[in-house]
Amino acid sequence: MAKKKNNKSKMSFMKYLSIFLLIVSVLILVLVYFINVLPIDYFIVLVVLVLIIDLIVIKLLLGSGKIRNVIGVILSIILIIIMVFGITYELNTLDFLKQFGFNTYKEEVYNVLVLDESVYEELNDLDNETIGHLDENVHEGLNSAIEKIDQQIDFESVVLDDINSLVDNLSIEEVDAIILEDAQITMLEEDENTLMDNFRIIASFDIETEIEVVSKEVNVTKDSYNILITGIDSYGSITRVSRSDVNMIVSVNPKENKILLTSIPRDYYVYLSDYGDYDKLTHTGIYGIDVTTKALEDLLDIDINYYVKVNFTTLVDIVDELGGITVNSNYDFTSIDGYHFSKGENNLNGKEALSFARERQAFSEGDRVRVENQQLVLTAIINKVLSAGIITNYNSLLNALSGEFLTNITNNEITDLIKWQIDGMYSWDIETISLDGSNAFDYTYSYKNQKLYVMMPYPESVNSAKEKIKNVL
Repeated sequence: MAKKKNNKSKMSFMKYLSIFLLIVSVLILVLVYFINVLPIDYFIVLVVLVLIIDLIVIKLLLGSGKIRNVIGVILSIILIIIMVFGITYELNTLDFLKQFGFNTYKEEVYNVLVLDESVYEELNDLDNETIGHLDENVHEGLNSAIEKIDQQIDFESVVLDDINSLVDNLSIEEVDAIILEDAQITMLEEDENTLMDNFRIIASFDIETEIEVVSKEVNVTKDSYNILITGIDSYGSITRVSRSDVNMIVSVNPKENKILLTSIPRDYYVYLSDYGDYDKLTHTGIYGIDVTTKALEDLLDIDINYYVKVNFTTLVDIVDELGGITVNSNYDFTSIDGYHFSKGENNLNGKEALSFARERQAFSEGDRVRVENQQLVLTAIINKVLSAGIITNYNSLLNALSGEFLTNITNNEITDLIKWQIDGMYSWDIETISLDGSNAFDYTYSYKNQKLYVMMPYPESVNSAKEKIKNVL
């Protein structure tokens, strides 16, 4: 009787294990289907393979023979463990893919500044006083900030031409306070003639403004397209505006499997059509990804179909989660923040990679070498991502990227591209170029009353880039 009971319990266990195996198998296949990165023929093969393996294991579980049953139990447990890990990978992938194509706003922080020695301690102290600011009709975020201030106090507006005029007028007490955005304050802090220690922030306003970049969608597996990669010089929230430290156009021709990386120096002198004036390329980031995109479209006479925006945090976290990268430096140098890099191979962590990519003071060629180094870092990251070691870092890498980039590339476009690449296992011909120019000093839209260092574009360099992009596309 006891033997029958044991046999019955044993069979019940085998049946439950078989059912659980089938449930886990169905779940992992459903998730693969919804992730939608496998070509249909690959997916069919996967379904058939999983079903065959399940049937074999279930037959061992439910068949007669103690040894067969033990083998079935061991195999089913191994399969379930593997599939649970697979489901974790799939859920992280689904969560990661949700980030694509949903960016519709930019975040600005507007501050009310007073002289450090003044009696003003909070915003209410400025009631019935004068506040200087830029033209709110040109800057949408500024207009929203002024509306918020106006809800709290009555004040007299004084509209000035640029941020230098604002600081100058506050310094001589022509106005009682001024309004500056975080990125504008960062610009002023780099100006040796401006002592920001003389000023104090008494109020700040977070402003969210919709951006107007419209993707020019194409069939990413058949049509050629351009992607703007822009890196802003800040940590933290990726929606914050800041100066663009890195700007690179990735031109992709999927028919011929060609990619051209075109780097544009941060101080390139470009035309801002929305403001009718010239400025450094780096300053366009202050006004938003839409302004950067339009400036580069006008410069290179191209359509930029998509963009990817990253910041310092993005780069540091990616490199660290990859376990570091290997960069082959063309120079022996020490960066301004104290990291030393040798000519040849360098194994870099996140902070070292950021320092390597940002350094320009160590080189007589300045930005020209910096854009080369940025391309080396990007290439090293691509090589690491494409290596077999990515499997062990996959989940942590996706977690590191979560919320740390913005793009208007859609979920469907990404999955279509992955499916197409898996199906063809294409190798890519990657070429890199950089725009060049002459060192100069000129007025900019952001600094109207003071000449700043800029790089004046060489017409032949711009025309050559236009031709190469055209040829790749």
